[in-house]
Amino acid sequence: MARVKDINPFLVNSYISKEYFCNREDELNVLLRNVRGNVNTTLISPRRLGKTGLILRFFEMLGEMGDYGTVYVDIYSSRNLSDFIKLLTTAIINKFPERTPVGKRFLKLLKGLRPVFSFDAITGAPQVQFNYQSESDKEYTLQQLLAFINEQPHPVVVAIDEFQQIAHYPEKNVEAILRTYIQQFNRLCFIFSGSRRHTLMDIFANANRPFYSSTRFINLDAIERVTYRNFIREKFEQGGRAIDDESIDYVLEWTKGYTFYTQSLCNRLYSLRKINLDAVKAECLALLRENEPIYLQFRNLITSKQWEFLLALAKEESVSQIYSKEFLVKHQLGTPSSIHRMLDALLEKEMILESVSSTGSSYSVYDVFLMRWMQRTY
Repeated sequence: MARVKDINPFLVNSYISKEYFCNREDELNVLLRNVRGNVNTTLISPRRLGKTGLILRFFEMLGEMGDYGTVYVDIYSSRNLSDFIKLLTTAIINKFPERTPVGKRFLKLLKGLRPVFSFDAITGAPQVQFNYQSESDKEYTLQQLLAFINEQPHPVVVAIDEFQQIAHYPEKNVEAILRTYIQQFNRLCFIFSGSRRHTLMDIFANANRPFYSSTRFINLDAIERVTYRNFIREKFEQGGRAIDDESIDYVLEWTKGYTFYTQSLCNRLYSLRKINLDAVKAECLALLRENEPIYLQFRNLITSKQWEFLLALAKEESVSQIYSKEFLVKHQLGTPSSIHRMLDALLEKEMILESVSSTGSSYSVYDVFLMRWMQRTY
């Protein structure tokens, strides 16, 4: 294993420890306050803004305190309640390995639920599948899993990432089932996180849905620029690299300060010993050239009209008056009704990002690197 000082501090695909995590103190404090008050949280954030890293940093903080247990499960790949149960079971197994006393008790519980065990062919990680005779078997299995977590010595915080997936399950009663079980177990506190704002708001803010008014909301925004600038400078200096403020400001502007894109560019720059503005621009260009085949493929996945609409947003960077005559005429986009249809389609494909504030909604290309490529190419 690499020594800590040998690790590139600008992580892209994983979370290691707080030393490589930038700020989010306000959000961490809100999460802690909610957990201590036994209040569930809905965490909403666009993809690649760092919500998973925030959850894992929060779990690390809870571990340091020693007062809470934690379970993290990502249900993005789930298609139904069976998948949900399978992923939750795997998360518990990974949290409480077989050799531990808690793990042994969990395996004893599982045997009573008639599972089929297997192992991932690549990672070797344990996997489990249940054979259900009826829908009530699924509900019973889910209840037993949550009951087991609830019985741990310390209260447990359960984070369910990409929670909006449950809205697409073929079973129509999953929300009601989960809400019922959550109310039964008072030693469990939940963080429901996801990237599809409209879906999550419908789940948690619609008076006709089971989860209505059952959580407090955290809306994740980009990290404050001054804080991020200081973090970047510190990490380069600690690694014996020199970078000037002009270069850091360019990085943050070019990536819009979005965590994944900023980390990705800084990760590349970290391979250099001395970084100036010319070096930053060269890495930006190299990054776009590497990803160009992907962006060209995007163009083939949508209609030509949708591509022209996306290109207009890229050129403007952000548009609030999406149906205005000025915007439509300037980019020759057609009628407001056609824009409405294209907007819905591209929001669903997560190619357009809708940002909501007190002044209304604004729209931009979801992938910042794609936006920069379109600005440069067309």
